[in-house]
Amino acid sequence: MSKASLPSTSTKRLLKELADLSKESIDGIVFDSDRISTNLLKWRIWVIGAEDTLYHGEKFELEFTFGSKYPFESPQVVFIGNNIPLHPHVYTNGHICLSILTDDWTPAMSVTSVCLSILSMLSSCKVKQLPPDNDRYVRTAGKNPNKTKWWYHDDTV
Repeated sequence: MSKASLPSTSTKRLLKELADLSKESIDGIVFDSDRISTNLLKWRIWVIGAEDTLYHGEKFELEFTFGSKYPFESPQVVFIGNNIPLHPHVYTNGHICLSILTDDWTPAMSVTSVCLSILSMLSSCKVKQLPPDNDRYVRTAGKNPNKTKWWYHDDTV
């Protein structure tokens, strides 16, 4: 596992979170530590829609990319693959408009807390629909959603 490019604080934190996720079982989060065998900076985690929600049983893949300042800066988190949720705060390029991924991030947060927040966001959704500005955003957005200046105006979905 490549750790050479990370400061020791980041490495220690990521290894602790990796160990915690490997031994914990949390409803709706599927994690396979074997998938991180070569790169500590990029994790893939499945989230599964909760019962009695619009996304019940649907499986979505998240990709976490960690920078050298983690946990003091948030990871980049995007949905990847062929099944990106149709949700008012999720763009078709996988970017997620969620304040804890940028402005409201704190070092006390973790991969697990991010996954649980995303599951909560999906669970509270009342209607499956694209964000109103999806086409424009996807056409103009860069690869890193953390570079986006999000406008958090709607927490009702």
